[in-house]
Amino acid sequence: MKLKIMSRQLVALGLLLLVSASAAAVCRDSVVLVHGNAASPSSWENTVDALLADGYGQQDIFTPDWGLSSCPACNNHNGSEETPVRTAINTAISQSCTGKIDVIGHSMGVTLAAQQIDKLAASAYVDTFVGIAGAMRGLWSCGVYPYNVWNSTCGYYGLSVQSPFLDGLYGIPLGDKVYSIKSYIDQIVCSSGTCTVGGIHSSRIWNEDASFTYSLGHFGLQSDTVTKQISLIQ
Repeated sequence: MKLKIMSRQLVALGLLLLVSASAAAVCRDSVVLVHGNAASPSSWENTVDALLADGYGQQDIFTPDWGLSSCPACNNHNGSEETPVRTAINTAISQSCTGKIDVIGHSMGVTLAAQQIDKLAASAYVDTFVGIAGAMRGLWSCGVYPYNVWNSTCGYYGLSVQSPFLDGLYGIPLGDKVYSIKSYIDQIVCSSGTCTVGGIHSSRIWNEDASFTYSLGHFGLQSDTVTKQISLIQ
């Protein structure tokens, strides 16, 4: 009789351990995906599908919708553009079962996400930051601040080379691990004929752990590097 009771207890304990292990296995960092200028959360469709297939829950994924899609030249890194990204990062941190988040940005979403991490002093909560096709060092097509700055996106809070915004952003910590994904045929970052600022590709991030180069255009870097994106946040 005692053996039967002990056997049942062992089975119950085994089931409890199995359930606990299973619960731990599905605990993932929350992921914040920040789209580029004039894009929308739907631009992350491939990444979201891959995350869900990899075991993430919909509640683990945050895709803030920022900026005016009807006026790309109106968008910058100041004011209403900031709020959705800031809210997403804050909420992702508060709801993360690990206490950490991963942030992936594309294009202007890279600099916007970096700005909000800085403003929130949240780098300690970011396990991995991935910048895809960002202009961390500026766009020659925007001119050199304050010259040839022809719209808000290129202005004081924009992506002109040496803009006060970019100069203030340079060097800030972004997470435990930092990666960039870039291309030398990026039709936005390299539209002037050169991709580099000060001899460094503008999509590269200071103090990054690694940078990955693909023969893809600006938008292909977002949609067609999903496997690499997922591997970097594991």
